[in-house]
Amino acid sequence: MLTETATPGDMPQRELPSLTVQCPSSPRGAQLARRHAVRWMGERGHPPASDVSCAVALVIGELAANAVQHGRVPGRNFGLRLVMDRAAGVLRVEVEDAAFAKRLPAVVPSSFPEGESGRGLLLVDALAERWGSTPRSPVGKTVWAELRLES
Repeated sequence: MLTETATPGDMPQRELPSLTVQCPSSPRGAQLARRHAVRWMGERGHPPASDVSCAVALVIGELAANAVQHGRVPGRNFGLRLVMDRAAGVLRVEVEDAAFAKRLPAVVPSSFPEGESGRGLLLVDALAERWGSTPRSPVGKTVWAELRLES
């Protein structure tokens, strides 16, 4: 399900363009989330090959993959929400899942060079101005990241 609204969310009290998507908790769902986001960014002047669109795709890919792998609850989708605040020059990415028992680590985990996983949050940390997670009501969590729209 894809909906687009103008919602203030956690940002200042003015209408901001936003995108909300529900995706299946599967690798295909993570791919769909990235595709929706890249298309939406392109419609707002950030073509797929632009630095900001590539950064958004990477961050969404990592957060969606984590939601599918670690936050999956059978029968529940994960949600993607983007909010663009052009005045502040910030794009907020939110990925929601239904698993409330699994929290993000307090610090970004280190990954040894030969490790096959564990680099996702390192990428998010490198690309985002700031990021974190908040509990969701009635269940689950939202992992969010804020990215600069311009270098």
